[in-house]
Amino acid sequence: MNKVMSNKLMIALYTLPALLLIGVLIYIPLILTGYYGLMDWDGIGDMTFIGLENYIAAIQDAKFWESAGHSFLLAVFSTLSLVIYLAISLILASKIKGADLLRKIYLVPMLLSSVAIAQLWIKIYNPANGILNSLLGWFGIDNPPAWLGDPSVVLYAIFIPILWQYAGFYILIYYAALKNIPDSLIEAAKIDGASAFEIAYKIKLPLIMGVVKVTIVLAIVGSLKYFDLIYVMTGGGPSGASEVMASYMYKLAFASYDFGYGSAIGFLLLIITLIVTVLIRKLTADKDELQY
Repeated sequence: MNKVMSNKLMIALYTLPALLLIGVLIYIPLILTGYYGLMDWDGIGDMTFIGLENYIAAIQDAKFWESAGHSFLLAVFSTLSLVIYLAISLILASKIKGADLLRKIYLVPMLLSSVAIAQLWIKIYNPANGILNSLLGWFGIDNPPAWLGDPSVVLYAIFIPILWQYAGFYILIYYAALKNIPDSLIEAAKIDGASAFEIAYKIKLPLIMGVVKVTIVLAIVGSLKYFDLIYVMTGGGPSGASEVMASYMYKLAFASYDFGYGSAIGFLLLIITLIVTVLIRKLTADKDELQY
C-alpha cells in the first residue's frame, strides 16, 4: 500500500476516472452554460455572439428578481423547518416506544418521486373535492382559497409538500448524529439532575452543531435551485406567483426557445448559489468545534 501511495503515476491512474466523470458531468456543462449565455441562440440554429447583453438583461429583468425572491423565501422556510425536523429527531432518539416505526414513516416521502408527490398534493388542494377543503368545511370554513389558483397563497401552498418531501431526509441525518452521542454523557447529565430539555439544549445540540450547519447549507442551496415539484404543480403560475429561478430559466430556454438568455439566467443562478454558500459557511464558521 505504501508503494502504491508513493507512486504518483498510480495515484493519477486511480483518480483519473473520477476526475473525468466530474469534468464531463459538472465542469464542462458549467463552462458551456456560461458560454451559451454570451450568445443569441434558440438552441437549434446558428449562434450569434452578443457579449454580456444576456447577463445585463437578466440583471435588469424584474421577473428574474421576483423569481429569485420566491427562491429565497423557500430557502427561509426550509431553514426554519429544520427546527421542527430537529425536534422530531430528538424525540425519536429518546428511546420512545414506536420510534423505529415512526422513523420509517417519516422516510416514506423520500421513496416517492417528485412528480408523484406533486400529483398527490394537487388532489389534496383540489378546490372542488380535495381533502383539505373538505376538512376545512367540517370546521365551518365555507369559502377556502383556491390553493393553487390564488396568487396570494399559491407559493405557501407549494412550500408545504416541498418541506414534507424532505422531512425524512433531514430527520434521518439528525437522528444518526444524535445516536452517535455516547450514552455515558447523557447518563452523567441525568445523574447531575439535568432535565430532558437541558440535556437536549445544552448537551445534544452543541455536540451535533456541525451536522446542523451542514443541513442549513443543504436546505438553502437546495431551495435556491429547486424546480421539479413546483413546475409540475403550477408551472410557475398563476401569473408567475410561484415562479422560482430554476423554473424561470427552464421556461426561457425550453419553452420560449431563448437558449442564450436561459443559459445566462442559469449561470447567474450558479453564481448566486455559490455566493450564498460561501456567506453561510462564513457566518456559521466556528473555530472551536466540540469533540466527543
